[in-house]
Amino acid sequence: MRDFLQIEFKKTYQKQAEHAYFSPGRVNLIGEHIDYNGGLVMPCAVTLGTYLLVSPNNEEVFRFRSVNFDEQFEIPLQKDYKKDGKTWYNYPLGVIQHFVKDDKSLKGLDFLYFGNIPIGSGLSSSASIEVVTAFALNDLFECDYSKLDLVKLAKSVENNFIGLNSGIMDQFAVAFGEKNKALMLNCDTLDYQAVDSNLGDHILAIINTNKPRKLAESKYNERVLECKAALKALQQELDIHNLCDIDTATFEKYEHLITDAIVKKRAEHVIKENDRVKLAGVALSNNNLAEFGRLMYASHDSLRDLYEVSGKELDTVVEYSKTNPDVAGARMTGAGFGGCAIALVKESSFEKFAKEVTEYYTKKIGYAPSVYSSLIGDGVGLLKEEQAIRV
Repeated sequence: MRDFLQIEFKKTYQKQAEHAYFSPGRVNLIGEHIDYNGGLVMPCAVTLGTYLLVSPNNEEVFRFRSVNFDEQFEIPLQKDYKKDGKTWYNYPLGVIQHFVKDDKSLKGLDFLYFGNIPIGSGLSSSASIEVVTAFALNDLFECDYSKLDLVKLAKSVENNFIGLNSGIMDQFAVAFGEKNKALMLNCDTLDYQAVDSNLGDHILAIINTNKPRKLAESKYNERVLECKAALKALQQELDIHNLCDIDTATFEKYEHLITDAIVKKRAEHVIKENDRVKLAGVALSNNNLAEFGRLMYASHDSLRDLYEVSGKELDTVVEYSKTNPDVAGARMTGAGFGGCAIALVKESSFEKFAKEVTEYYTKKIGYAPSVYSSLIGDGVGLLKEEQAIRV
């Protein structure tokens, strides 16, 4: 694996890479569109991710190359950096900008990225790139950021440099992920609990609809504004700071304050989804996959009907999963508008599941999905020899 990356690095820069890092992607098991509403989410790191090889140069420039993209970029060390169109290297460039703004002393570097997260799939390839870059710079230049500092830094890059009003879940999950554990994260306080995720004889199937999601150009920001409108309406009588400060019973008592029917639907999803995460934590802790699966299906139905961020592609995957007795549960994951669904599938039946969901989906949609299996993996760190590249 290192041989492949070193060959690519030497081909690109005519020298060996001196440092190697890995940051995973993530899936959110349950708790969707909660992170910017101050509630509970339950993501986990996956074994797909972003590999980064780095070597210093003596030319006081940053060079960005990727095995996945044709676009290359080179820029000298300077005191300020600006977003450059919509290219992939804006993510590491934004991280460098944050380090510079914090008065960190950097030197020239040659970067080579390789990712096996499907682009536009909703598995947080952007957060993975941001976090691996921040981790590498922090390590190389001994900047003394804590891991939580790096998470907040990467979120700031996403919000302020890239221009997407996302919450902190993605960066947190790829930084703090633990093998065979889900993270029940309070997005308001950043307190979290690592929940044992013993899937027994099931594995995590990731089904990429292959409908690209251009999230920054989607209705994601519109949903954020709708939630803010719901919160403002509820604050007429409730002393709350986030929608997730109340439970379903309280919402049903005060929902009359929200006069816009669409905004009310958005709030109903958020508040009920937050309650589902609490129930899901109990179910996973008790190894009750049947209950966890029921909650996954309920989550998807809410995202489809109340939050309206699903679509025929994601719905088709979940529709098929409900007919398969070897699937404990399934749902869209990520922001929606395309991207991926996940399913808990019996390991012994995974190949059959992959074949059948592909046939069912292709017949209804007209093109095939991509189906992956994943373990629940560790967060960002130095690249380990045993971390094989899955392509």
